[in-house]
Amino acid sequence: MFMLLTAVCVATLPVRGDAQTLAASEASTAFGTGVAASQSYLTYTQPTQATKFNNYFFDAFGPYPIAVAAATAGIDQIDNSPPEWNGGAEGYGRRFGSDLGIEAVSTTARYALSEALKQDPLYYRCECKGVFPRLGHAVVSAFTARTGEEGSQVFSFPALVGPYAGSFVAVYAWYPNRYGAKDAFRIGNYSLLEYMGGNIALEFLFTSPRSWLSRMHLSSRHGAPDSGLSQ
Repeated sequence: MFMLLTAVCVATLPVRGDAQTLAASEASTAFGTGVAASQSYLTYTQPTQATKFNNYFFDAFGPYPIAVAAATAGIDQIDNSPPEWNGGAEGYGRRFGSDLGIEAVSTTARYALSEALKQDPLYYRCECKGVFPRLGHAVVSAFTARTGEEGSQVFSFPALVGPYAGSFVAVYAWYPNRYGAKDAFRIGNYSLLEYMGGNIALEFLFTSPRSWLSRMHLSSRHGAPDSGLSQ
């Protein structure tokens, strides 16, 4: 949680916008339920339902959640957590399935709630320059979403709840009985950091039009509609 708070603090530093793509007027973002940021993106285009579905499938069952689940299961295997699942191939398989299940439930909750609240859950790369402004954008995007035809950036309740939805389902559905709400919050914190790490990867990696993700119609903007951003 200290790492998370530090990242949020870094993200709130003033960001210098790209004059070619940012709106002429820009105000600071205020976080709160139903409070929208006044920053407007001139080139925003709402994604189609097909684009949202492709991104959902990629986020829930694509190579990134599989890789994260495999790595997390390996760490849990070394730590023998939970010990009731023992070691060996069977133990690793249970841990891998559990972690992949958490990713799938978290993503499903985030996309479903976003649809209900008419928010755009896709990730959009920063229309700015510089490592720290782009890093701050990736971190803040873990707690925000686009909404409306203009693509105003607002606080996203689905983005915050999603990681904890997966952890609570895991704790009360297939984890040993001794696990409870405290453990669910702890696992949810890690899931939120993993989601933030995914945003950072999408911000700085896979920028080539010939990249593997681009061939899957999941470009560096994560399958979001082309905003005219130069690569």
